[in-house]
Amino acid sequence: MLGRTGKAALLAAAMTLAITGCAKEDTGGTTASGVPLIKTGALTTCTHLPYAPFQSKDTAGKVVGFDVALIDLVATKLGVTQEIVDTPFEGIKSGADLNSGKCDVAAAGMTITDERKKVLDFSDPYFDATQALAVVTGKEVTTLEQLAGKRLGVQGGTTGEDYIKAQVAEKKLDIEVVSFKDLAALQQALATNQVEAAVNDLPVWNEYIKANPGKVAVAAGFDTGEQYGFAVKKGNAALLKAVNEAISKAKSDGTYDKLYATWIGAKPAA
Repeated sequence: MLGRTGKAALLAAAMTLAITGCAKEDTGGTTASGVPLIKTGALTTCTHLPYAPFQSKDTAGKVVGFDVALIDLVATKLGVTQEIVDTPFEGIKSGADLNSGKCDVAAAGMTITDERKKVLDFSDPYFDATQALAVVTGKEVTTLEQLAGKRLGVQGGTTGEDYIKAQVAEKKLDIEVVSFKDLAALQQALATNQVEAAVNDLPVWNEYIKANPGKVAVAAGFDTGEQYGFAVKKGNAALLKAVNEAISKAKSDGTYDKLYATWIGAKPAA
């Protein structure tokens, strides 16, 4: 037979199981303004790190950047705080992360395209992007044609990759296009001469050059007419409205320009 201690232990265990069984997972809720969120009190953002100056970790490990600052405005508008999830870009652009409830919004320096619009609802454009060709300082390369017989690096799954592959095919250029999993790998490949040159968005190279003076230079630019947008799950009209309103307010009250100057630099002439 069980003694008093044994009975007490069994009773405590039973109570623990009962409490655990009754505990409910946070399934989110709706803000006071009627916006559904996957987690109570938080606006969960999917991004892919690093992609400075749009999102990257600072020396303390905190995720910061232009995208982060803009989505913080959305979170403030909703009366919640932003929580960031670092996830592969493929899951972001395909809509899988939003559809599975991993996040509420995607902010990843993501270009608005017709193909992506099929699986995502995009905000109003918040940034005009330009692709750029970067080389190790001192290399005499200013055109794609000069890379004949060479390796050209791109970031996989991006519009930069799509643009370069289309140009190589259209012009029948003898260039080996090498795709890297993320920006850091691409930049490392260029710095260590694994590739002759690399293509990504201009602000990204400008940020890299600022952090690594004298190592890399922008050799050429490609005005592809791209624009970045934040994305939400298809049909999430309430959150999309809140995102657009926050961006619009930031542009009208000067906040956008201040954030742009902080993270991107001087705005190009209109």
